[in-house]
Amino acid sequence: MSRIPLRPTPAGDELTRLEKPPDWVEVFGGLTGPLEVEIGCGAGGFALEHCRRNPNVRLVAFEWRKKYAREVAHRGEKHGLKNLKVIEGDARTMVPKLFAPGSLAILHLQFPDPWWKRVHQKRAILHGDFPQFLLTLLEEAGRFDFRTDVQDVGERGIKALEAAGFHNPLGPLVFHPYDPEDAPSTRERRYLVSGAPVYRARLVKP
Repeated sequence: MSRIPLRPTPAGDELTRLEKPPDWVEVFGGLTGPLEVEIGCGAGGFALEHCRRNPNVRLVAFEWRKKYAREVAHRGEKHGLKNLKVIEGDARTMVPKLFAPGSLAILHLQFPDPWWKRVHQKRAILHGDFPQFLLTLLEEAGRFDFRTDVQDVGERGIKALEAAGFHNPLGPLVFHPYDPEDAPSTRERRYLVSGAPVYRARLVKP
């Protein structure tokens, strides 16, 4: 991905300028399936495979790195994935503008930056009151899909989500096993081959 030149067309440019939620049925050309969000799609391994496997799902994938966002959008169009929309930009800023409370079926956060220095951890998605806000965006029984390769990040993430009101079906602070039905991200594919641990959580809105 790093060797691919920056494509000239911004990903999701028509959506980045909005100040209120759009009509997502219209945005997706009439598709009416479950609406999902991925925060930080990276190279797009999960987003592209998830949409390929689940054509009934509508996925909005955010990525702040322009090269990645534009390349994933290009690949989605190339493969005819009408159920994928990629938006380049900061999800923390844009998600509150684009989604109404109770509008999402699933939120995906996979392998977020661990922010090793404590002073930088406030930049993490699962920090402060943002997890509680994300809870409001989910419909009843909506799910938060969280994966990381750093145990400490996983533990802090589950703790933050549970404190915000998410329910962990397996019990407090318990990680979830690998589900072969889940589409793996680009990074997770490498770990599945090498056997390196991935810390997963599937928490739900009560």
